Amino acid sequence: MRYCINCCIHLLPNDLHRQCFRCRGPDHNNQKCPVCRGENKIPLYTDSKQMKWLAVLEVRTDHCESWNGFFCLRKGKLCSLMFGLIIMTLVMVSYILTGAKHGLLLIPSPFHYGAFASNPSLMDNESLSDMKDYYQPSKMNISYVKDYPSIKLIIDTITSKIEFITRQRPDLEELKKQEPHMFSVIPNKFLPNSKNPCWYEEYRGNTSTDPYATNSYALYSKRFRIIFEYLRKVFWNHLDHYQDRHYRLRCLPHFYIIGQPKCGTTDLYDRLRLHPDVRFSAIKEPHWWTRKRFGIIRLRDGFHDRYPVEDYLDLFDLAAHQIQSLLQSDAGQERGRRSNIIIGEASASTMWDNNAWIFFYDNSTEGEPPFLIQDFIHAFQPNAKLIIMLRDPVERLYSDYLYFASANKSAEDFHEKVAESLQLFEGCVLDFSLRACVYNNTLNNAMPVRLQVGLYVVYLLDWLTVFNKDQILVLRLEDHASNMRYTMHMVFQFLDLGPLSEKQEALITKSPASNTRRPEDRSLGPMLPTTKAILRDFYRPFNTKLAQVLFDDAFLWKRT
Repeated sequence: MRYCINCCIHLLPNDLHRQCFRCRGPDHNNQKCPVCRGENKIPLYTDSKQMKWLAVLEVRTDHCESWNGFFCLRKGKLCSLMFGLIIMTLVMVSYILTGAKHGLLLIPSPFHYGAFASNPSLMDNESLSDMKDYYQPSKMNISYVKDYPSIKLIIDTITSKIEFITRQRPDLEELKKQEPHMFSVIPNKFLPNSKNPCWYEEYRGNTSTDPYATNSYALYSKRFRIIFEYLRKVFWNHLDHYQDRHYRLRCLPHFYIIGQPKCGTTDLYDRLRLHPDVRFSAIKEPHWWTRKRFGIIRLRDGFHDRYPVEDYLDLFDLAAHQIQSLLQSDAGQERGRRSNIIIGEASASTMWDNNAWIFFYDNSTEGEPPFLIQDFIHAFQPNAKLIIMLRDPVERLYSDYLYFASANKSAEDFHEKVAESLQLFEGCVLDFSLRACVYNNTLNNAMPVRLQVGLYVVYLLDWLTVFNKDQILVLRLEDHASNMRYTMHMVFQFLDLGPLSEKQEALITKSPASNTRRPEDRSLGPMLPTTKAILRDFYRPFNTKLAQVLFDDAFLWKRT
């Protein structure tokens, strides 16, 4: 078989292929034509063997074909060039969008916030030269300084919307409708011979019953199981038997360390535990009032089964056993001795975390929660005592960031998160009240840093709507760190604790500080001075109101 190399038409053996014009022109000569004579023919090989059965594919060098190949090559290069230009355009767009966020653009972005260095008063009378001595800024930090006016406008907007309005306290009957089971478990009156609020509750189980089998704290956390294993072993030894019935002593805390996080509450907790008349819950921070009773273990994990009040009361069984042993001792019965042991609870979320209300309580007014944690605590314990430990909210926020951030921690990253959080908070106060924004679950989860926790006076005023001022002790971490003996004496006096020997007092006051900053976080250094200036402006009106409420200018934190 033969094929025409010009038109690839199958030729018969006797076919002269006269119909192909390119093969046979008007002056064509078979003898002189190199094609017809078989010249310039290239056999096609497959697997190193010549293809004989399909004849030979003839390829002829032709100038026209060469020019066609050239144009095909030019077309391929043109497509490649266009594709390259598209890729470069996408890269440039990505560079512009990400560079504006991270401060990498040569031209400052209007969305990049920094500190305002032209006004020294904004940094508590710190000059720009002081800033340079305190921190050597990089080029990125210089852009923060230049862009400060834009974020200052945000702070001014927030400040203009600040309004401290007294909330309406809900009625007791309304509270009972919301939490009927809780009110059915906790009585109205407590034992008169115990300083701590305790009462006897009938236990209907038998010797084969595990009293902690369904306790959610034991089920969801492995580290608490050892505690409950011990409680199971000694449980029956502490039951009171009367007329063929069994009774167990139940207790609530006498005092609460309610806040704030990263303000020294752990250190205060560890020192108070050393007092012979003080006991605490089996877990330092049960977070029952704020989270667990709503079924919140971690907000990012969603809701679990709600922890009933019985699970919370189980945490005080160790302390209740000691109170019961004292009340039932021979000396206690003969002399009518009163137990002076008091129980504390130290969940640092109690003061501020009311984020779960929106999922459980209706009838909210303009986005404000109708019921707060303190409403329920006061309903059961109107004589409860509350301890609040505070620190400079600016430093508290940075410490909070260093403690809870998981990766890529830096002063620059902290600055970016502060700027973003301020924008979100501004958007809220433009549409809602200050209280609605402070207790807004969606906003609080969206903010990269917890700005709202440092708004101490907003929370304190709400606690003062239900508790008297003499029931709340407010301390400063700065005072606690500089004169620990003085602050601990204030706490002892507030809780009406008995005197201590010199050895006991030395053990409490001279112990090393607890929960200090981790070495890897210290290596990151302080926050940018520009970030500090921003936060000082933001917190200033709240600190001013706090100092007025407490009649103490130390809470202005002018210099810390």
